[in-house]
Amino acid sequence: MRLEKWERLTNWPMMVLSVAFIGDYAVQVLAQPHGFWSTVVGWTMNIIWAIFILDYCAELLLAPHKRAWFKHHLLDLIIVLLPMIRPLRIVMILGALNKLNRQTGLALRGRIALYVCISATILVLVGSLAVFDAERGVAGANIKSFGEALWWAFVTITTVGYGDYSPVSPTGRIIAFALMIAGIALIGVVTAMLASWIVERVGAQENKDLQITREQVERLSGQLAHIEIELKKLETSQKPHNISASGRSDLKPFGK
Repeated sequence: MRLEKWERLTNWPMMVLSVAFIGDYAVQVLAQPHGFWSTVVGWTMNIIWAIFILDYCAELLLAPHKRAWFKHHLLDLIIVLLPMIRPLRIVMILGALNKLNRQTGLALRGRIALYVCISATILVLVGSLAVFDAERGVAGANIKSFGEALWWAFVTITTVGYGDYSPVSPTGRIIAFALMIAGIALIGVVTAMLASWIVERVGAQENKDLQITREQVERLSGQLAHIEIELKKLETSQKPHNISASGRSDLKPFGK
């Protein structure tokens, strides 16, 4: 109960901090601030990162079964450890997506669609930032602008991969690998969602047709029962009211 209460209190604030972390990272990569502003951006990112570490430790301490919680939250551990490598700081976006998942849930198809759209947009943005940061200044790199990085991230997450741009640094290739896996996962979610919608529509049409068939059978059964009743009434009304044979043999002619 304490863990659930903590998660309810921190989900939205942590998601906001995740988005703020992404904003700071974008400023750091694109604007490349110097002097005072570089210090402000750097300290802001470090403070947000430290808050994520504290949140992870608090949830671990509040978990009733710590070993089981640790095994099921390895992604959270990755989120708080990998930002030690600057180009991989972008994995903090996983924190935002994780918090978004906790808030929206995956029960309703509309929420799944919203989650997928937001996830795809954020992953393309942060993937382009990360690979641009990793490839900038590397010898032989062909991703030399943020526009090229953005195009590369888009074709990579959609698993198209034209090959016109590709990372050459080890960090850039790690980012590419992660982005491809994320793209495959998102496509799988979209495919499953569409398949579920089609099955639901077909099932609804089949149920509708079955309901119509049942109504027709019930209507015909009622009509047949009514006809049967009318036939019995007609048969009863046309049956002759004859006297029994024994009664006729006992009658004697009048006057004899």
